[in-house]
Amino acid sequence: MDFFSRKNRILLKELVKTDFKLRYQGSLMGHLWSILKPMMLFTVMYMVFIHFLRFGSDVPHFEVALLLGMVMWTFFQETTSMGLVSIVSRGDLLRKLSFPNEIIVIAVSINAMINFLINLLVVFVFAIINGVNISHYAYLAPLLLVELYLFSLGVAFILATLFVRFRDIGPIWEVMMQAGMYATPIIYPISMVMGKSPLAAKVLMLNPLAQIIQDMRYLLIDKANVMVSQLLVWKYAFIPYVIPFIIFIFGYLFFKHNAKKFAEII
Repeated sequence: MDFFSRKNRILLKELVKTDFKLRYQGSLMGHLWSILKPMMLFTVMYMVFIHFLRFGSDVPHFEVALLLGMVMWTFFQETTSMGLVSIVSRGDLLRKLSFPNEIIVIAVSINAMINFLINLLVVFVFAIINGVNISHYAYLAPLLLVELYLFSLGVAFILATLFVRFRDIGPIWEVMMQAGMYATPIIYPISMVMGKSPLAAKVLMLNPLAQIIQDMRYLLIDKANVMVSQLLVWKYAFIPYVIPFIIFIFGYLFFKHNAKKFAEII
């Protein structure tokens, strides 16, 4: 079946619209929560880690870097967490219609991307208000967004496939998400780790999410951060850049290999 056929494109569009409408249905603030949730979490993180614990005091505009990192992490978390349950939650649709099952996961990722782009606009406004000089390398940011999207979607494909058979994946992934946020230099600058253990900092930077967030900070916040390629020995520097594409390809093929059995198992 042609994934790009008119029928499949219409289905994808309808799934995105439906998910977007239902996301905050019944809440008083509606889709404002897409902005309010990360901003409220940012406020807590700012007060605890920047104001009181003085994290990032040696990094100019670290409050902007913190917000940017949290917004990017939220996109990854939303894409993977919602992608994880997407196939199971659409079991009735799978049994009634014949279509490429990956459309369901892609629809979830597009919804998360819409929220992410809205929040990214908030980051830009926040950066301008705080007097940040946007780097002249900012035009390269879309490349990192593509990398982030493919990595998140690849992980979502893997999780959605596993969750069909193993429901314990849900709580396990929740714990991994909580641990992952602290294992990724989001609430603290990588320079803080470099000062205490250069080896630990280099290991952290092999994480694709750490690389994407750190490089995005470098591209958008002039002179405030360093790129991952500047922290790692050249023969290792390519690793975090290649992993997202490997994960995406593997995740997609793994999903397609198991997709024929989804309707029977659910």
